[in-house]
Amino acid sequence: MRHNNQLPNQHFRKDWQIHVRTWFDQPGKKKTRRVNRIKKAAQIAPRPIDGLLRPAVRCPTIKYNTKLRAGRGFTLEELKEAGVSRKVARTIGISVDHRRRNRSVESLKANAERLKEYKSKLIVFPKIAGKVKYGDSDAAAVAEATQLKGALLPIAQPEITDVARKITGTPAVHAFAALRKARSDKRLRGIREKRAKDKAEEEASKKK
Repeated sequence: MRHNNQLPNQHFRKDWQIHVRTWFDQPGKKKTRRVNRIKKAAQIAPRPIDGLLRPAVRCPTIKYNTKLRAGRGFTLEELKEAGVSRKVARTIGISVDHRRRNRSVESLKANAERLKEYKSKLIVFPKIAGKVKYGDSDAAAVAEATQLKGALLPIAQPEITDVARKITGTPAVHAFAALRKARSDKRLRGIREKRAKDKAEEEASKKK
């Protein structure tokens, strides 16, 4: 409270019933969502319910980068490594993100292997029944195909292999001191060179 003013004492007690939100339709909404999920699954059949295949990416920032999660789409480098055309990828259920970049070889190889595993399990239906073209699955595989109800190639969290251990001995080089000296040497380089040059000129003039 600033200055010598009267303390506020608002009386928000009128028509409080209109400001309270209730959800008595919760069971009905739950049933509606379930029915909509069943309708959507029937519409996109025989494609997987989970949608497009997503890459495994690291969460941003130091706090969360140990976790793996599903990303927006595969990079063009990952598609090339797995032998999938960027134009064909969307037609066979693979998401593509041309803006994403691979910052490490490990992520590139991991997502390429993910694509190869998806391709090995993929069943491509022919556009026209009975006319199988290059890239389509055979009739036996198409007849046995079923819609995938669960997660599409779920992403497993990697095991933590680092074990906490006690630091033994004293380090030969102190990293902080070494970096501080390197920064100061870089900052004072010009001054020191000028000082050494002036000193050399002064000594040369004395000899004359």
